[in-house]
Amino acid sequence: MPQQGVVFDIQRFTLHDGPGLRTEIFLKGCPLRCRWCGNPESWLPNAELGVYKSKCISKKKCGLCLDTCASEDALTFYRGKLTKINSREVDDLAQVAESCPADAIKQWGTNMTVAECMDIIRTDKGYYDRSGGGVTVSGGEALLQASFVAELFAACKEEGIQTCFETTFHGRWKEVEKLLPVTDIWISDIKHMDSAIHKEYTGVHNQKILENLKKLSELDRELILRIPVIPGVNDTMENMVATADFILNEMNGQVATLQLLSFMRLGEEKYQALGIPYGMEGLKFNRRSLQKKIRGFSEYFNQRGIHCLVGTKEEQ
Repeated sequence: MPQQGVVFDIQRFTLHDGPGLRTEIFLKGCPLRCRWCGNPESWLPNAELGVYKSKCISKKKCGLCLDTCASEDALTFYRGKLTKINSREVDDLAQVAESCPADAIKQWGTNMTVAECMDIIRTDKGYYDRSGGGVTVSGGEALLQASFVAELFAACKEEGIQTCFETTFHGRWKEVEKLLPVTDIWISDIKHMDSAIHKEYTGVHNQKILENLKKLSELDRELILRIPVIPGVNDTMENMVATADFILNEMNGQVATLQLLSFMRLGEEKYQALGIPYGMEGLKFNRRSLQKKIRGFSEYFNQRGIHCLVGTKEEQ
């Protein structure tokens, strides 16, 4: 049986996760629970259904979703409108999602083979060749599907397509090793240098992440490192100094580029659709002040000899 991955999104012509124009494949499953995550639909490893209740026509006027569910207990209604679906009680997720004429039901996650992904990827090979782009696989945490990604990247390499892997690095090194022969570029975050604070805001400690980054730095691979700058979480000079020390002393400066990414409120509708509380709901901050602070951090890293950008691209 062909190797399959659980894909929740494929975006074409992306610009920010690697050089040039890219096709980006997002895989489900993640061990982290970052409070600011913009893709909560990526957390669970299995396919699932979400509900945009504002779009629901109502049980009385429509009710087509009921006709496709073997168990009515899978569906939760409030004042006649669908508000939640228990995906574990649904036999055919696609059938339920497709039954909704108002697109109130969204399926996140589809099993895809390497061949099916390659059919999409090779459509844009001309754009990769002209722009220096290629394919990026992200998540979730795609290390959870490392065998699938390794096979996909091997197929890309056979056709001369550049590969980029975006990861939290919270995973076993043996999973990273599967990808080393077929991955051209690596992208990863350093969310916080303090392990206790890291666990408070992401659900996991950072030791495994830092250890994997150190191991990769010993292999002379192209690595783009990112800091998502979150107000009140990691936006202190103390944390930036600790990060610079780690890059220079523990990774021997083996980082092609450090990118500072400003916090943005993303994915709130998806949290509502999945019935998950949004972890940054009460956060209030001044965006202009945050941007000024980030520019100061960038100047600091560059002064220490670490090539640093505000955002993901060099200014033209």
